[in-house]
Amino acid sequence: MKESPIFTRSYELLQWLIPATVKFPRQQRFVLAAAIQKTALDLHEKLIEAVKSENPLPFLRQADVLLTKLRFYLRLCRDMELFNLGQYEHVSRITSEVGKLLGGWIKKQPAVLSLPNKQ
Repeated sequence: MKESPIFTRSYELLQWLIPATVKFPRQQRFVLAAAIQKTALDLHEKLIEAVKSENPLPFLRQADVLLTKLRFYLRLCRDMELFNLGQYEHVSRITSEVGKLLGGWIKKQPAVLSLPNKQ
C-alpha cells in the first residue's frame, strides 16, 4: 500500500492541501477549508478501506464521489480567489493524477454479475 502511486499521490495531496487551506481567511477556514480537509481525508480513508477489503469496488466508487466533491471545492476556491492560478494548477494536476489512478483501479475490478431472479 505504501508504494502504490495512488496512495503516494493522495498523501501528497493532503500534505499540500492542509497547510494551504489553513491560510484561508478566517471566515473560510470554518466552512470551505474544513470541507476540503474532511473530503480529502475521507478520500484517502476510502482508498485504505478499498485495499483492505475483499470487495474494493464500493469503496472505490465512494472515493470517486469524494474526488468529484473535492474538485468542486477546489474550483470554488479558485473562483473565490483563495488559490492563485499557480496553486490551482498544482492541486489540479495532483487531483487529476489521483483520478486517473482511481479510474484505472476501478476498471481492473471484476464486473459484478447479477443473478437471475428466481420466481
